[in-house]
Parts: sequence; structure tokens; C-alpha cells
Amino acid sequence: MASSTVRGLALPAPLMSLLLRELWRHPGDAVLAEVIPWFKDPLSFVSDPEQMAYASRSMDMSADDPHSAFFRQARGSRGAAPLELPWLDVEQAVLIAITRNPGDDGALALDHRTDPSDPRVVGSDFRTDPLLCRWRVVAPTFSGFARSVGL
Repeated sequence: MASSTVRGLALPAPLMSLLLRELWRHPGDAVLAEVIPWFKDPLSFVSDPEQMAYASRSMDMSADDPHSAFFRQARGSRGAAPLELPWLDVEQAVLIAITRNPGDDGALALDHRTDPSDPRVVGSDFRTDPLLCRWRVVAPTFSGFARSVGL
């Protein structure tokens, strides 16, 4: 059985259900373009909790590099105030989709800052300002995201 946590964060029940039934699949580029019109790079869905943990480790490198504010990823526990969008708190995030092409660096993440049982889905936006990543809301909940892409 697949682990129900990644990086100490509970995966939402709808995602676990999709994973266990092997229905967590990319819905097609056209569907994602409808749901996330501002996200231009093709995505791959991360297939299981183990791979989500592996993919999510990339956030640690950005958060731990004091010279890398470009990705707007940080550790909320190290700040004086809570991190808010357009920043991603890597301690409260799990990557669920990554760009298909190496080096594009885009991703979709579960953002547990809103609701640990049904977190919002956020995406990295490198198009609005090519000099600085901005994390934007894709869907207010994972369950809403799953419905919007037909899963």
C-alpha cells in the first residue's frame, strides 16, 4: 500500500484514492491548458508518494540557498512572519506535477498552509515575470483540482 504521507504531510484522501485505484494520471495537455492557461510548459504528474518525496527534495535546495530567491521558496519555520503567496513554504508543500522537459523548473504543489486535509494546488509562474518565479493558486482545494481535470 502506498504511503499516505510525504515529507511528514498527509496526502489528501481524494489523491490517495486516485493513487490506490491507479487513476492519478495526466489528463492531457489540452485539459491542463484549459484549467491552467497561464502555465505553458508541459507537465508530468508524479506517479506515487515515493516519487513525490523525491521530486519535492528539489525545493529544499532552493529554500536553503540564500542567494536563490528566484524560485520564491523558503522555510516558513525560519521566518519572522508566515510565508504567503507568491512564496511557497517548502515545509508545507509536496510536488504533485513537474515539468516534462528537464531545466524548465516548473511544478504544481499541494500547499498545506490552507487546509491540511484538502490543500490548495499552486503552480509556479515563470511567465508573468521572467526574472522571478511567482507561486499562484491553481485550485483552492485538491479535490476541486481533481474534478476540474476530470479525475
